[in-house]
Amino acid sequence: MYASRVCATVTIAQTDERYPCAGGESLLAGMAKLGRRGIPVGCLNGGCGVCKVRVLRGAVRKLGPISRAHVSADEEVDGYVLACRAAPESDVELEVAGRLKKPFFCGSACAGAPVFKK
Repeated sequence: MYASRVCATVTIAQTDERYPCAGGESLLAGMAKLGRRGIPVGCLNGGCGVCKVRVLRGAVRKLGPISRAHVSADEEVDGYVLACRAAPESDVELEVAGRLKKPFFCGSACAGAPVFKK
């Protein structure tokens, strides 16, 4: 089976939000193609470190080089990767290391929010 055909579920631990991600695409691209926000987006090529996440469960594979200025070898051993440079090999639970963007799904947090109409 080709890795790009494998579809994994990615969960953002801080919000318990989930999105599907193909094995051949980055964790960041999987989220972005659905028009969702959660993992911060920067340069998209591993150089800025804005999309740094920690993989809590599951497995990912590298899609390309990353700047050691943003993910040290010790951090990589502890599960840190740049979401733009990692693809899921299984279902993944991750924690956003930087400032979490507005969740892409309100869920129960918005259940009691007022609805404004014109």
